[in-house]
Amino acid sequence: MITTILWDVDGTLLDFTYSQTYALTKCFASAGLSITDEIISRYDKINDSYWKRLELGEVTKAQLLTGRFTTLFQEFGIEDVNLEAFCREYQMELGNIYRYVDNSIQVIKSLRGRVEQYVITNGVTLTQRNKLKLSGLDVWMKDIFISEEIGCSKPERVFFERCLEKVEEKDRGKILVVGDSLTSDIKGGVNAGLRTCWYRPEGSVNNSQWVPDYEISDLHQIYGILGMDGKSVDNSHPN
Repeated sequence: MITTILWDVDGTLLDFTYSQTYALTKCFASAGLSITDEIISRYDKINDSYWKRLELGEVTKAQLLTGRFTTLFQEFGIEDVNLEAFCREYQMELGNIYRYVDNSIQVIKSLRGRVEQYVITNGVTLTQRNKLKLSGLDVWMKDIFISEEIGCSKPERVFFERCLEKVEEKDRGKILVVGDSLTSDIKGGVNAGLRTCWYRPEGSVNNSQWVPDYEISDLHQIYGILGMDGKSVDNSHPN
């Protein structure tokens, strides 16, 4: 029986693409630059490649945060941008807006009192703390684990080990990692001996070596995995 869920945030509970587009548009406007769908699409691919390199240990978080924009600006011939100020504003704006995935807030609320819930995220502390607070997700979580605060990132085993030190459930067979990334959430969960659930709303195909215990295309399918109905037992606002 699963007693504990470790939730990924971006792409799982909250719509990262929505926040990313908003933040990029705001920052380009602040810098006096025009932005196009082509730039946004290209940035998305560059950003994803940097996060994959971080997972493989090929770049540091600091290199990722600036390198993705350095690459983007070089490709599009964008010059005379204060990179440090641009990156700082981007992280702030990224945390200033949110949109739920599959009405995730209601799913989280309905599970309160039935399973313990935690957040595990590789995001930047400033961004994630603000976004989780604005969305109201933070108050429903037992704890929030952010890679920047822990000192290492998913899928590193040490990240999960440090999180598990603070998780009440000690039986790893009763802890479920839920996330949209096979190379971050699922790989990390498998290597840590945890049960895993791959969230793939767009019908993605698993071409990796990492095989999750479960797959869902809608967050409400989590009830079936837990052997529960979708009715809330205790969704009163936590103290």
